[in-house]
Amino acid sequence: MNWTLPEEFETDEGVIRWGRFGAGADPVVLVHGTAFSSFLWRDIAPALALRRPVFVFDHLGYGQSDKRDGQDLTLAAQGRRFARLLEHWGLHAPSVVAHDIGGAIVLRALLREGSTYRDLTLLDAVSGGHWEGGLFSLIRSNSEVFERLPEYAFTAIAASHFRNASQRGLRPEVLEAFLEPWRGRDGQDAYYRQYRQLSEDDTADYDTELAGIDVPVKVLWGREDRILPPEHGIWLSQQIPHATLHWIADAGHLVQEDAPAQLLAHLLS
Repeated sequence: MNWTLPEEFETDEGVIRWGRFGAGADPVVLVHGTAFSSFLWRDIAPALALRRPVFVFDHLGYGQSDKRDGQDLTLAAQGRRFARLLEHWGLHAPSVVAHDIGGAIVLRALLREGSTYRDLTLLDAVSGGHWEGGLFSLIRSNSEVFERLPEYAFTAIAASHFRNASQRGLRPEVLEAFLEPWRGRDGQDAYYRQYRQLSEDDTADYDTELAGIDVPVKVLWGREDRILPPEHGIWLSQQIPHATLHWIADAGHLVQEDAPAQLLAHLLS
């Protein structure tokens, strides 16, 4: 499936690829999580761009951005890069929509890097509290074992993780697009590299500051999310007292795949 990010942003640790849809005022930035890429927004971005300019990008170490040994892929580092990207784009107060670990990244940029947002939508997002679990926790605890897996075994594990993120199921061509950046030995190494560096330490240091967020916040959550179950959405909405929590019926972790029309309706509102 054709999804290309034509623009480049140079960092000390490699190139971040990005793209823009639409024109005009009131920009929206769409932020992906792990182990996904901006491909996840392929249907949402063009639709939003009929009304507002939309920016998408792949985090360093993911998707079409550079993936190589030695990169700092912690949430703290990605938060700093996101703040720099906003400066590079000249966006001083965009609307931000963040999924999965993208939530923690944009929260760090807001609470630690001085970024400003017009409003914030957190979609099945890592935010704080205790979010390390499941396959993610196993990989972090046993990375030396997982890294020795043959390619066929790694591909089976990665594919099952992607499938588990969807309540309705992924079309074969969509699953293949999610897997493509992690293909081959280099891709497999990159997959484990980013997982090894994700930690609750980078969300615990701002947990107590969530209540002080002063921009409008909408929390959207798939009712059937098996990766970050609904109690995570309830916890998040309780930490940000003015946040509004909305459930997406018959959707798992990948609301973009399971319920794109419902998601788009929320974002347009």
